[in-house]
Amino acid sequence: MKIGVFDSGYGGLTILKEIRKRLPQYDYLYLGDNARNPYGSRSFEIVYEFTLQAVKALFERGCHLVILACNTASAKALRSIQQNDLPTIDHSKRVLGVIRPTVEVLPDITRSNHVGLLATPGTVKSHSYSLELQKLAPQIKITEHACPMWVPIVENNEIDSPGADYFIEKEIKKLLDTDHHIDTIVLGCTHYPLLEHRIRKFLPENIKILCQGQIVAESLEDYLLRHPEIESKLSKKRSVKYLTTEHTEKFDSLASLFLGKDINSQTIDLNA
Repeated sequence: MKIGVFDSGYGGLTILKEIRKRLPQYDYLYLGDNARNPYGSRSFEIVYEFTLQAVKALFERGCHLVILACNTASAKALRSIQQNDLPTIDHSKRVLGVIRPTVEVLPDITRSNHVGLLATPGTVKSHSYSLELQKLAPQIKITEHACPMWVPIVENNEIDSPGADYFIEKEIKKLLDTDHHIDTIVLGCTHYPLLEHRIRKFLPENIKILCQGQIVAESLEDYLLRHPEIESKLSKKRSVKYLTTEHTEKFDSLASLFLGKDINSQTIDLNA
């Protein structure tokens, strides 16, 4: 049994990279729904439909545990899949997201209890981070801010362009103008770690930046320790395979930007 990692596109590769760094012994299968991304501006119903198709595809290919390495999918589809679909598909399989692990660490990081979230419009509209914080750490105030241009900047390889600086500075200023007490910023989109060095340019030194990859990797390690009945089913050959709904040439080219190495993917049709 492999560990499946799903994202609407490329951003989840930053999560996969950190998971494999921490847990290299397992076998992984990555699926990017690149032909239908971005998910960020789509409705809850469509994101749920697409995410469920992807989860089923990973289950069919031998994944016992699937990580939704996508904030939008975690926000709009995870709970429905966990509560409504898994009991009828296979109650022994698991689907986990990236939002709850991120929220769980915030009380140990923020000192002012004022946190900023930079994310896609879909994640911001869902208010999933604020809802989780209300349950786990209601003393923390979170200011959610959408950055619609940041994903295109990354996927068009414009990270180090003057245009990127313009849009990054613009959104950070809007966020900090909304709450002057923010001391921690969550990068609530898996593309954004590639922009971290540019984001840091426009932030005061006292503000911490929280990337999700390491957090999700640590959370997964803890989850497997607490659930030996799942961990024991996972194969351990250190392999990784990549699937995409887009043409492999395009996926492989951009994926190398996220992973820092060449890969070879396979194309699948989630509508088949």
